[in-house]
Amino acid sequence: MQAVSYIPEPLSYICGMPQGRPAQTKRPQLGERIAQARTQAGLTQKQLAQKLGTTQRVVTYWEREAVGLRAEQLVQLAEALGVSADYFLGRQTKKRGSGPTGKARLVFERVSQLPRFQQQRILSTVEDMLIAQSAKSGKAL
Repeated sequence: MQAVSYIPEPLSYICGMPQGRPAQTKRPQLGERIAQARTQAGLTQKQLAQKLGTTQRVVTYWEREAVGLRAEQLVQLAEALGVSADYFLGRQTKKRGSGPTGKARLVFERVSQLPRFQQQRILSTVEDMLIAQSAKSGKAL
């Protein structure tokens, strides 16, 4: 009998590792702002492309090349990343709401869509883990 291994989440191994080929040239300012906002939102290029109804290749192009986006593209991009269109133009700093950012924000958004009793179970588990961590480190929450 042959052993079969099953890895349910292959991304857990590589989540901290950079993906893709490093750019050979410096990003333009707009591309840098798009990449920063995308990273802060906890999205990959592919996930952002899906939200925008485009391809990963287009998002990569926006981040690496000097492009001129149409006004409706800029607005759609700003809404998808939770920033103002002015952020991409360099007129103001990124709008940041209260609460977690990145992957934690995405997870808690999904949790908020669950029924109330399931939310309470998840929150009590998280609170228990935080209390255990604070006890372990000797710091109070």
